Amino acid sequence: MRLADFDYVLPRDRIAQSPAAPRDSARLLVLSRADGTIAHRVFRDLPDALRPGDALVLNNTRVLPARLRGRRDTGGAVELLLLRPGADGVWEALVRPGRRVREGQRLIFGNGALEATAGRRTPTGTRLVTLACRGDLLTVLHEIGEMPVPPYIERRLDDPECYQTVYAEREGAVAAPTAGLHFTQALLEAVRARGLDLAVVTLHVGLGTFRAVEVDDVTAHRMDAEWYEVPQAAADIVNAARARGGRVVVVGTTGVRTLESVAQDDGTVRPGSGWTELFITPGFRFRATDALITNFHLPRTTLLMLVSAFAGRERVLAAYQVAVREGYRFYSFGDAMLIA
Repeated sequence: MRLADFDYVLPRDRIAQSPAAPRDSARLLVLSRADGTIAHRVFRDLPDALRPGDALVLNNTRVLPARLRGRRDTGGAVELLLLRPGADGVWEALVRPGRRVREGQRLIFGNGALEATAGRRTPTGTRLVTLACRGDLLTVLHEIGEMPVPPYIERRLDDPECYQTVYAEREGAVAAPTAGLHFTQALLEAVRARGLDLAVVTLHVGLGTFRAVEVDDVTAHRMDAEWYEVPQAAADIVNAARARGGRVVVVGTTGVRTLESVAQDDGTVRPGSGWTELFITPGFRFRATDALITNFHLPRTTLLMLVSAFAGRERVLAAYQVAVREGYRFYSFGDAMLIA
């Protein structure tokens, strides 16, 4: 498989710059895995496409305001994107401008509310930084940090909560699980009323999800590890749906990677937590996922490769062409697909 196999052309005006309002007014393209037929719906109609006895899997990660803008102790602007914590206040981070920040240099944010000492570069191009702050780190981040929205969203958010799912609980992500942004509390209640159980898992979206693929042979790409947890309650719901012949409908590619990381050969899942580097490309055998709710993804990304693995590359790219022609909105704040 070559990287160019996952390319497509998207007009710039199809890139959504703001979320649908209300959330569940986004459009929903329904793609059949069996025959490739396409239907056009609205996301609030999702319960009509689900079946009593299905299980709906949600990722409850919450995005940290992990983008920090400050200055170097020698002067000059600096930007830090915190990725994941280590021990003793050390974090893995992206630093801009990376070449101008020397090892041992102090970076100052929020008029000194938070300082970072730049450490060594990692083999993957990130930096280790040691943080020191006045008070609780999460409190300080909420005071001075910004939502790390993707670079193709060209304006700052009026309401940072629009980049969180309504069921986000566990802070730790640096990007939203965007397929879940379309849900409202009323829609979740409608799903329950349809006879579905909701299984809640966690995968803290990190660099692994959005790091660019830079090799032509995609099988040579390596995913950065991301932390996940599948609680016993979630595993029980998924396994009960499987036992009664229901489908496991997963919201988002991060939910798929979480479930498939703990899936057994018979389609059941086991509870657990840890770090996953699972990279799903065409040819992967899905064991726990029967249907997928997802957004429209960037070309040449691991996300598009996962969706192509689930529904077939040619079928997915053909559906994307239909979506472009029909005026669907793409990427994080865009419209959604149900592949079933």
